Amino acid sequence: MSISPLLTGLTGKLPELRALYEDLHAHPELSFEEERTAALVAARLREQGWEVTERVGGTGVVGVLANGADGADGADGDSPVVLLRADMDALPVREETGLPYASRNDGVMHACGHDMHVAWLLGATGQLAAVRDGWRGTVVAVFQPAEEVGGAPKMLADGFAERFPRPDVCLAQHVAAAPAGLVGTRAGALMAGADSMRVTLFGRGGHGSTPEATVDPVVLAAAVVMRLQTVVSREVGAGQQAVVTVGSIHGGTKENIIPDSVELKINVRSATAVVRERVLAAVERIVRAEAAASAAPKEPEIVPIDSFPVTHNDPAATEAVQTALAAEFPGLTFELTSPIPNSEDFGAFGTALGAPSVFWFVGGADHQLFADVDLEALVRDGIPPQIPSNHSPRFAPVPEPTIETGVRALLAAAGHWLAP
Repeated sequence: MSISPLLTGLTGKLPELRALYEDLHAHPELSFEEERTAALVAARLREQGWEVTERVGGTGVVGVLANGADGADGADGDSPVVLLRADMDALPVREETGLPYASRNDGVMHACGHDMHVAWLLGATGQLAAVRDGWRGTVVAVFQPAEEVGGAPKMLADGFAERFPRPDVCLAQHVAAAPAGLVGTRAGALMAGADSMRVTLFGRGGHGSTPEATVDPVVLAAAVVMRLQTVVSREVGAGQQAVVTVGSIHGGTKENIIPDSVELKINVRSATAVVRERVLAAVERIVRAEAAASAAPKEPEIVPIDSFPVTHNDPAATEAVQTALAAEFPGLTFELTSPIPNSEDFGAFGTALGAPSVFWFVGGADHQLFADVDLEALVRDGIPPQIPSNHSPRFAPVPEPTIETGVRALLAAAGHWLAP
């Protein structure tokens, strides 16, 4: 369908949406602490005319708007249901962007762009509420907490399927460190699955001057970290995808005290179930073997933190979304050639609710950063390393045209199912 009617008045609302985005960026909140953000979202949805439910799965907010034929309140019996999702949480990152609207919460930053996602979805919900004669059906707008630590399963466990209309399709998008205005995705596997774990290595503490009387868990931890680097290089095939990252090490209190234990936090990314099992088994084998080699007095503890499945785009639904996006953004769409190692929990909604899902990316980086990079090279080689990417303290999407692009993309994709 043409989404022109749904865009009525959008241009005039862009300054307000930009102010909203800058406010969200300046007030980031960590996972399951999104109290201010959730309250703002709920208030905006009510002002727009949505039925609002708060505190779903913690700090989640869900808005429902049913629209029958000719813009009448309430949905027809056979009308489609579309779920649109935005995540809200920020990261424990100290911002280094220098923006006038930089984070006011020291050590917390919207370094992954979830503030942009909230602005996009509130922009789309505002248009859907204002232009009732441009669509038919029911929209479930999901503002999810804690995407970084598995908030989607928490919302689902809070009776989501019983409390809200069951969707015919689930749609979501993510800002990326690609040129602003570009929109892209692929059918099938889009993003890797992720597994995180907490590993505690045990030693026997003592004085730094007599290490022979101790079992040093710091040295043990160093050996584990270095040996883990061989998992991908020596146990995963060149045509396969996996990443092993040790993102956190904590142990000890003073330079001349050997501690009793050290804690590691490890993250594994994998694109297939076979590679996932192989890598996870290798990580456990190495942790236990290095502990034995160091004569550790106690077996290491390996505790799972969270696990996200591979993000899978339904082929038929993806084709429909790609067609809609290509019509809305001629010459500005691209197709990824392979899955990327980032991970998401959005797919949990489609899996649990029995609905196809589609996830895509919207570029948000300043075009000047890509002066010497063409689109074909970008798709083939990925984002150049000099470009601040998601989770960087310097990650800063440009508001224009990123805000408008994201709102239009959501409306274009949803419009395939909501055609009147």
